[in-house]
Amino acid sequence: MSNKTDIFQRPLWVALFALTAAVAWGWAFPLVKVGFAEFAITSDMTGAKMLFAGLRFAFAGLLLLVVAILTKRNFTVAGTSGWSYILLFALLNTTLHYAFFYIGLSNTSGSRAAILNSLGVFLVVLSACAFFKSDKLTIGKIIGCATGFTGLLILNIGNGESSRFTLLGDGMIIVNTLCSVAAGLLTRGLSRKCDIFVATGYSLFFGGLLLVVVGLLLGGTLPRVTSTGVIVLILLTAISTIGFALYNKLLSCNPVGRVAIFNSLIPIVGVVTSCLCLGEPFYWKYMLSALLVTIGIYVINKK
Repeated sequence: MSNKTDIFQRPLWVALFALTAAVAWGWAFPLVKVGFAEFAITSDMTGAKMLFAGLRFAFAGLLLLVVAILTKRNFTVAGTSGWSYILLFALLNTTLHYAFFYIGLSNTSGSRAAILNSLGVFLVVLSACAFFKSDKLTIGKIIGCATGFTGLLILNIGNGESSRFTLLGDGMIIVNTLCSVAAGLLTRGLSRKCDIFVATGYSLFFGGLLLVVVGLLLGGTLPRVTSTGVIVLILLTAISTIGFALYNKLLSCNPVGRVAIFNSLIPIVGVVTSCLCLGEPFYWKYMLSALLVTIGIYVINKK
């Protein structure tokens, strides 16, 4: 076994890499909303939102493929079935996932979207037990999921906005999480069809390209381009490149539940950064929520 594989299976490095991906993705919530404002994309501009998302992921995929070329990764794909697997993964993990995410995020607050999006974390942990022999349903996982989920529920307590469900806001975020769960379960199979970094690059590029096409067909444009908007788009591209590269690699060589649970931190980061960047109100319950989520992660990963 190579050292490169070893480092992605060592508990300390697994934790650091998964934490890095989670923190990066948490920042995406406020940055997407800032990007919408800078490019003058309003909630009713579905085509523009698809175009913005497509550019982000197509660029991220290209960047990852360039890095794969420079590091001399193996680009061999396991025949037609391999390409079919990559395209299915691209559809679920990028195109549908982020089409629903961008629509939902533009119709709800960044904090609320971050909370709802975290439901997929526990679905992945529990679903993996049904699909993979390496993921056993244990008392520790049940307690860890229950503790982490309680922490996420606390985020909704006492906020008037938390009781108002909207189909285009909350509904789209929930559907987005279901796409993410399905893609997460496909990741290990994807790693058998192609080098996981290359496959991730392909999926981001093809998925992003499809979003661009859909956005253009819907008449989408970027009404205004500012230097701040371009910087935000670059940051979002970097988040996708780093986050997906690390997360998919970790899923390919570790128990899915042990890695996925770290994404419980995404809503905490999303809520805090939304408060800092968007001026959304901050509550002390966020600290208690973060503590419970952290305990949940520790319980699931404790041998």
